[in-house]
Amino acid sequence: MDQVDVLALFDREMRKGAQPDGPGAEVERAGAVVRQKGPAHGWNGVVWSALETADADVVIAEQIAYFTGLGREFEWKLYGHDLPADLGRRLVAAGFVPEPVETLMVGEVAGLTLDTEPPEGVRIVPVTDRAGADLVADVHERAFDADVSRLRRHLYDRLAADADSVVAVVALAGDEPVSAARMELVPGTSFAGLWGGGTVRHWRGRGVYRALVAHRARVAADRGYRYLQVDASGQSRPVLERLGFTPLTTTTPYVYVPVR
Repeated sequence: MDQVDVLALFDREMRKGAQPDGPGAEVERAGAVVRQKGPAHGWNGVVWSALETADADVVIAEQIAYFTGLGREFEWKLYGHDLPADLGRRLVAAGFVPEPVETLMVGEVAGLTLDTEPPEGVRIVPVTDRAGADLVADVHERAFDADVSRLRRHLYDRLAADADSVVAVVALAGDEPVSAARMELVPGTSFAGLWGGGTVRHWRGRGVYRALVAHRARVAADRGYRYLQVDASGQSRPVLERLGFTPLTTTTPYVYVPVR
């Protein structure tokens, strides 16, 4: 895999050519910025930018004014190769708060290790309805100790409007949901995105996460996607590297919350 070419393809298809990520979302191109506006429970933010040093602060201020006018907090999704080189510092100066840095990892589906199965006693179940979406959200709440109300609504919306565009799965140990994840499919692109792999604490380190990655990769292969993309935490990166994923750059969410 040519890392430079694949990163350029990712920028072109998934960022500059971004498509709405669900019902009620709209992608807009405003000069040197591509942004998504969506419902309050959805994702709002900047997915791509090509800023010049001279006007970067002005464009940042324009995005703050735009999303504040909508009454939305929003995210500027900054990648390690974005320009200008001090864009992160400029975002912080404008009032954004950075979240933990992740690694953009990409795997060519044909070269991934896909024969990984779940541990004994665990089965992977597809999510097709609201009850299944509730299981996914409940697992994430236990795994990450976080508010998952937005994820729950996002899955409800995607399953109701276009179930073929999202592949969500739950790993069950007997009747207990112990891990969950999803894959989002963008028609007309080379990439399927892996999101939200979470495992409850007492089941970590047993190969469940690895099995969920392999399961989704097989689905992506069956549907004709060439690459899988993940924003990997430090915990998941080693697992993904063993499966055949390659780190391409970093990605950092910078979050702006309007003063109310």
